[in-house]
Amino acid sequence: MPRPLNSPRSPRYDAAQACLDLSFSDPKLAKLIERAGPFTMRVSSTQSPFEALVESIIYQQIHGKAAAAIHRRLLEGFYPLTTDQHFAAQQLLDCPNEQLRAAGLSHNKSLALRDLAAKTIDGTVPTLARIRRMSDEAIIEHLTQVRGIGRWTVEMLLISRLGRPNVLPVDDYGIRKGFALTFGKLKPADKVTPADLPKPDVMHRRAKRWQPWCSVASWYLWRACDLASGKLPPLP
Repeated sequence: MPRPLNSPRSPRYDAAQACLDLSFSDPKLAKLIERAGPFTMRVSSTQSPFEALVESIIYQQIHGKAAAAIHRRLLEGFYPLTTDQHFAAQQLLDCPNEQLRAAGLSHNKSLALRDLAAKTIDGTVPTLARIRRMSDEAIIEHLTQVRGIGRWTVEMLLISRLGRPNVLPVDDYGIRKGFALTFGKLKPADKVTPADLPKPDVMHRRAKRWQPWCSVASWYLWRACDLASGKLPPLP
């Protein structure tokens, strides 16, 4: 059986200091931080970039439960060749198409995974040890060379896998909606229209106040959406 994944941990940066700095530099964001409560994001940085991107590709544009089942079947397809809950890029590159189809992967996702495996082998996709020494933009430049991997996917990896503190995914719908709720005229009960959502340049200008803690600010903008939808109860 696969071994359980290591438990997620807190980011290595000082989240408490980040919240203090953000609250001091941006009073409107301070109100959101107060309403949403403590920063509780966890990161799973023990996966290699290859493993994390395999999972990201599988989860693209399908329901989480369906994606989890496909991911599990893909892993199981390599037993007993593997004795751990991961497999090597070469194994993925060498496996027959039928094995990928049996796991539930579409043709496009199979092509993306094979491209990911090939670019892992040739060094385009860095090892975990190497990627930890790279800048955010260098990581984005490398990983977006993989078929099916765009900037947004890499930004999610930077925030939730590598625990980078200063990432602002301006193309993320939740971030944009949270920004509109916090700094714009959008109300929780309003139906969101494209005109309600901020442009990237507007977000970048505001985010100058948030340096070097844009990842923490992003997490709170996602919480703004949760508050608006009732997923998070308002604090007393």
